[in-house]
Amino acid sequence: MTQSATGQRTPQRIAPPHVPIREDWLALRQEEAIEPDIPIIDAHHHLWDRSGQRYLFDDFLRDAGGGHDIRASVHVQCRSMYRVEGDPLLHSVGETEFVNGVAARSASGIYGEMRACAAIVGFADPMLGDALAPVLEAHIAAAPDRFRGVRATVAAHDSPGIAASFGRVPTGKMMDSAFRQGFALLSRYGLSYDAWAFFTQLGDVLDLAKSFPDTPIVVNHVGGVLGIGPYRGKQAEVFAEWRRSIQRLARCPNVSIKLGGLGMFNTGFDLDKQALPPGSLELAEIWRPYIETCVEAFGAERSMFESNFPVDKSSCSYTVLWNAFKHIVAGATRKEKELLFGGTAARIYRLENALHY
Repeated sequence: MTQSATGQRTPQRIAPPHVPIREDWLALRQEEAIEPDIPIIDAHHHLWDRSGQRYLFDDFLRDAGGGHDIRASVHVQCRSMYRVEGDPLLHSVGETEFVNGVAARSASGIYGEMRACAAIVGFADPMLGDALAPVLEAHIAAAPDRFRGVRATVAAHDSPGIAASFGRVPTGKMMDSAFRQGFALLSRYGLSYDAWAFFTQLGDVLDLAKSFPDTPIVVNHVGGVLGIGPYRGKQAEVFAEWRRSIQRLARCPNVSIKLGGLGMFNTGFDLDKQALPPGSLELAEIWRPYIETCVEAFGAERSMFESNFPVDKSSCSYTVLWNAFKHIVAGATRKEKELLFGGTAARIYRLENALHY
């Protein structure tokens, strides 16, 4: 929230932190959806209205209408539609209220059979300690049938060339005693925690998972692979360290992982800089080592595909993205595909009915 010269409070308009979306560029690559009979729950996407960038329900509907069988989606916090009135600790509840309204529109059936935002992961900072409780209760009250978990992004790095899209945060937050005091409340309310951390922080995620075995932890974006800053040109070294961390994390039964986010700028793949947008076979070749490593470590029972739209839309279209995922797991069994594309997300976010019309 900001305050004008007249003292009037106005919404904070956060500038788009991601690579701009170029619809004309994306239109240069058209593909038909493959295996359109596989039911999908998009385990991670955003809706926002920001200065210079807007991605709302109608935009998501258009992207998801490209031929894949998208049954439902999980909305993850992205600092949009915050309140400007009342207790500052509750401002983020405005985003949950907004998303729950979108979910209600979708649930009306007017816009098709897909149930967008059927589960909601909101922002609440565990650094509040015991004061986190009323914040969690407010989110639950705002979306009692849909609020499933919390994400307070902890991705941090000492390098000045590396910062998550939301800006810089202190390193070591997950090891802070105040953070853990607040984190301990999640299981009391039956909530999961979405962990967006860089691969260099996966040891802290592992420690958190071991310390709170009753709290489901969902690792975002295959564990935050980096290919920028000091990691530019060091893909092999990064991959080796990242894989060891993923394999250690997978030994914790309360941890699952989202397969996606590889179209973001921090990966260093620079897909948005190509003359033509990549096709699904090209994406499958680039992303396969990361997806396969995660599935081998966690199994299909704890792995779930995500679009991470509109962030990953800077690199490819929605239809092409899901085609790439389907190419990567072409050799999987039907049961494994059902878990990867919907079943795991349905279990973690309690959306079992979403897979059955």
